[in-house]
Order: sequence, then C-alpha cells, then structure tokens
Amino acid sequence: MNKKKITVAVTGLNAVDNPGPGVPVIRALKESEYFDARIIGFSYESLEPGIYMHDIVDKTYQIPYPSAGTESLLQRLEYINDIEHIDVLIPNFDAELYSFMKIEDTMKTMGIKMFLPTFEQFEERHKVNLATFGKKYDIKVPYDRAIFSTSEIFGLTGDFTYPVVVKGKYYDASIAYNPEQVLTYFNKISSKWGLPIIIQQFIYGSEYNVIALGDGEGNTIGAVPMRKQFITDKGKAWAGIAIDDKELLKMTHDIIGKTKWRGGMELELMKTADNEYYMLEINPRIPAWVYLAVGAGQNLPEALVKLAIGDEVKPYTEFKVGKMFIRYSWDMIVDISEFEHISTFGEF
Repeated sequence: MNKKKITVAVTGLNAVDNPGPGVPVIRALKESEYFDARIIGFSYESLEPGIYMHDIVDKTYQIPYPSAGTESLLQRLEYINDIEHIDVLIPNFDAELYSFMKIEDTMKTMGIKMFLPTFEQFEERHKVNLATFGKKYDIKVPYDRAIFSTSEIFGLTGDFTYPVVVKGKYYDASIAYNPEQVLTYFNKISSKWGLPIIIQQFIYGSEYNVIALGDGEGNTIGAVPMRKQFITDKGKAWAGIAIDDKELLKMTHDIIGKTKWRGGMELELMKTADNEYYMLEINPRIPAWVYLAVGAGQNLPEALVKLAIGDEVKPYTEFKVGKMFIRYSWDMIVDISEFEHISTFGEF
C-alpha cells in the first residue's frame, strides 16, 4: 500500500515534567500505516525539546503566544504556509484552542484543515461550567465554585471542608489544606492563567483517565480508559495502564453521543471507595499520554487527521488491555548554534 503524503503541523513540543502532547502525537503519525507524514513543529519557546528531535520533526517555526491575538497568528501562519503548504494543523494546548477556533474558517481558505470542538462544546465543558455540564448529562461532578479575588477565600468554609483543590481555568491544580495555602495557590495560578480560580471539592479515590475521539456526528471513533499507576507532584500521570472498564467506556460514548463532540478529548475522573466515578475535568484535545492508546491498538492522531481531510474513518472496536506506558527522560546533546538559530530567526 502506498502511503498518502501529507504535511501536518503540530504544537505542544515541550516535554518537561508536565509534557505537551505534541511529541507523542508526532510519534503516532510517524508510525501511521496510512500516512507518510512530514511534520512541521510549532513552538512558543526556544527550549522546547521537540524542536531538536530531528528524527521526528522535519522543521520547526515559532508562533506567537495566544495573548498576541489572532491577527498576529494569522500573519505568521500565512508566512509559514507559503513555504510548507500545510494540510492539517493539530493544536495541543487548551490555552491556544480558542484562537485557532476563531480563525478555522480563514485557515480553510489557506488550505489548512483542523478538526476541533465547536465554540459551544469548548465552553460547555469548561471548568467553570462543569457543574452545569454534570447536571445536563447526568454525570457526578465534585462541587465547585469560581472565585475572582482573595477576599473570597476565607468565606469558603461555608461551602467546603478542607482539603480543597485549587485550579486554574486552563492548567494547574494544587491541593490546599487551609485558607493560607489557598491564598498561595490563588496568587501563583492566577499570575500564570488569569481569573477565575476554581475551588473544587476534594474527592478521595483512585485516578482514571479516558482518551477519546469524536467525529462531530455523535459517533465515537476510538476510546481507551487508563488507570494512573504513578503520579507526579503536579498530578500528572507518569505511568498508566489500559483497562477494560465498561462503565468508563459507556460514559465516554454517552458524552460524545449527546454532545456530538468534534475532535480529541480527555476525561479525568476519580473513583471512590464506593466504586462511584466523579468527573473532575474534560480536556478538549488529545492528552499527552496518547501514545498509550497507539500502543494499545488505536492510533487516534492518525484517525483525527483522516477526519480533518475528509477521508473515511472506521471506528475502533477494541484495544489491548494491560498495555502500560512509563515515561522517562534522557538528555539530548545539541549544538548551541541550533538554539541560536531558532531564537534569532524563529525557524529551524
């Protein structure tokens, strides 16, 4: 079978203790049996490791931060696309999705396709709207409350008992055991991601995640549940195992069916001692542990690219239970001239 040649741009090239999904997404596309993918990396900073992984990233360009606005982003994309002729772009950060969704139609006229959630889907599952989402779709969620100033912290005891989870609107979550710790995390997280800060009821239990892909018509193209085996101090899975959990799969299919979810998603859940699942978050993109799904037999990045370009996609009906992922790190040796080049010219 001759593979279809395609040029795919991917963000999320960071691979630190809270890694972006870009590198595992690229690995999945490089292992595709359907595509012969040329990979264009999009970076925000000059020390993102994916820039220097020349065996998987063919060329890298820096793009402006989302805070720079969509006009700056479009101008940069026009320049890059004139050179690279990108077929598909896969954004991998929550904070950048809104900007890319706003310019999706304009990008189509440039020949660049994406497969992203709609604005309604993006907002409906937002952390500040999770309680409403849970009621609408009959899913248990922890009680939460959005706060906008430090003056609200010492009044939380009327609604919460400690510990509580302090969350940013895009990223970061920390467990606080008293109001003073809430204040510390409020200042730290809001300085990075802005307001509001979400205070969430702490649920005791074991952590589970599900990666899934919806076709925008209510059909689940693929889904793999995972139990976290090792968790970092930032709450990120550093090891996990694919499990056969019918309840999690049914919940995922129900959510995708009812919302007609478009694109990748990640469900974060806590299972209590009473075997009840509580939904903690719904992330509107492919998660960083996506390579476990690939190893279990579901190449969801490949399927997402097929959906983006309108090729036929057959839903996955099974995956290999018991497959595990274990993250590790290693030191790449690069020449300073490479770092200087990307820093100076914004491409490498």
